[in-house]
Amino acid sequence: MNRPGSPLRIAAAAAALVAALTSGCAAVTNPVADGIPVRRLPPEAFGESKADLSAVSLAALTPPAPPAHLIGPGDTLGVFIEGVLGERGGQPPVRIPEQGSAPPGIGFPIPIREDGTAPLPLIDPLKLEGLTLPQAQDRVREAYLKPKKLLADSDKARIIVTLLRPRQYHVLVLREDAGGTTFGSAGGLGGFGSTGATFSQTRRAAGYPLDLPAYENNLLNALTRSGGLPGAEAQDEVLILRGAYQPAAGGQVPDALPAGTEKALTIRVPLRLRPGEPLNVRPEDLVLQNGDIVQVKARSGELFYTGGLLPPRAFPLPADRDLDVIEAVILVGGPLINGGLNTNNLSGQIVQTGLGFPSPSQVTILRRLKSGAQIPIIVSLNRAMKDPRERIALRAGDVMLLQSTVGEAGAQYLTSNFRFNSAYQAIRSRFFNSVGTVTLP
Repeated sequence: MNRPGSPLRIAAAAAALVAALTSGCAAVTNPVADGIPVRRLPPEAFGESKADLSAVSLAALTPPAPPAHLIGPGDTLGVFIEGVLGERGGQPPVRIPEQGSAPPGIGFPIPIREDGTAPLPLIDPLKLEGLTLPQAQDRVREAYLKPKKLLADSDKARIIVTLLRPRQYHVLVLREDAGGTTFGSAGGLGGFGSTGATFSQTRRAAGYPLDLPAYENNLLNALTRSGGLPGAEAQDEVLILRGAYQPAAGGQVPDALPAGTEKALTIRVPLRLRPGEPLNVRPEDLVLQNGDIVQVKARSGELFYTGGLLPPRAFPLPADRDLDVIEAVILVGGPLINGGLNTNNLSGQIVQTGLGFPSPSQVTILRRLKSGAQIPIIVSLNRAMKDPRERIALRAGDVMLLQSTVGEAGAQYLTSNFRFNSAYQAIRSRFFNSVGTVTLP
């Protein structure tokens, strides 16, 4: 017969306590508890950070413009030649531009042909391509004075050459960044009482046919006129498909790439770069030509997943910054240093009695490497609150599991299942009695 307090009875009681603590305890049966601490991770396990990405300056997306307008095919000049294009002693016609800040044009409209010549009366087509307006005016004067003097009183004849309408470049901008990402809960408004989540990403492709004036036919101007610079919903690069667009019959604008564009020359213009990374785009590549397509692609949704003591859901990662493990726990509504708060609140009880419930502090991140291997990463939230180096950033596809440590689970079990009540008499007299009660833990 075993006496009370014998070694055999004590061992049996300890075994019963251990069995009670470990039966169904996720902190003990956690299959990913043997992970790699953050401080021991190899560099390749951290993945690529977004923290050091910076936006490309707007000046880098704008090619330098020449100091003066150079005449080219498609320009419409205003030409006044007294006695030839215009009456002698008369005033030349003046045309105010409909839009823009260009000065008024003077003279009769003369288009510049595809071969760069201007059709002028009494002379052969005159080559003006590549000249400035003052140079073109001198060329016209020379053509009418040499070798034949076609103007009477040529020394005083008025010849004026101005720009009525600059040439335009027809381009197409296709954008997929007009949509958005929507997340919702299938079981409630959020928190630990919700089960499941819904995720949807909408992509609304839009096409913008643009006619850009000369020297405004650059990438930055095309993006500005089609809705502004790409935001967080867009990828970090813009594609220019050189000469891949031909306007469809009837003026219809496609909302997707036309057939055959896969053979077009593709110029990739990055919008964000890492420190020291060069912008491998020439200034002339940013100048758009007739038939170019500017394509802005939507960013595919980057998600991370939660489980354990966190609600089982999928959550989006920010597109332009890193999200560390503490921020992620806060984002998904998980417990963080809130001992004594019953997050389940199933019985209507908010504050627990006694010592309360220790906050779970063990996070396991399941991460898949580029090689295809999966590693469990162990993060102590208590350590991460004090050491920023422990605040590892989440990556797309990570699974974040929150569990209690064995000590935290044991404290929760003892607090929930063991109560020590003691009553004592504080005051006793013939008039009244006072009795106090102490409950531990």
